[in-house]
Amino acid sequence: MACCGRYLAGEAVPPTAEALMRSRFTAFAVGDEAYLLATWHPDTRPSSCPIDPRTRWLHLTIADVVDGSPLHPRGIVEFVAVYRDEGGRGEVRERSDFARVGGRWFYLSGVHR
Repeated sequence: MACCGRYLAGEAVPPTAEALMRSRFTAFAVGDEAYLLATWHPDTRPSSCPIDPRTRWLHLTIADVVDGSPLHPRGIVEFVAVYRDEGGRGEVRERSDFARVGGRWFYLSGVHR
């Protein structure tokens, strides 16, 4: 949480799409549904984002980043998130699309690979 705690606490905003992705992984890991919803683009945001407390998020690897700097309006981050749940160890691989609106990054959508 050292890398992303200030974002989850609202003390700073992630400056890049990758930083937002990392902070969202941290939010999943600590069960911060409010942060996940707040960083989800309003056009695609669900009404809730239930987090299963039995899932333990273990590790995040960034596989690819396209654009997503403070100078870009959009960005793509591909990641692999490793977790453990009642069924054992698993991973989620997703290529996520982000948009920058009013100087803030938001998660738009993702395609699982």
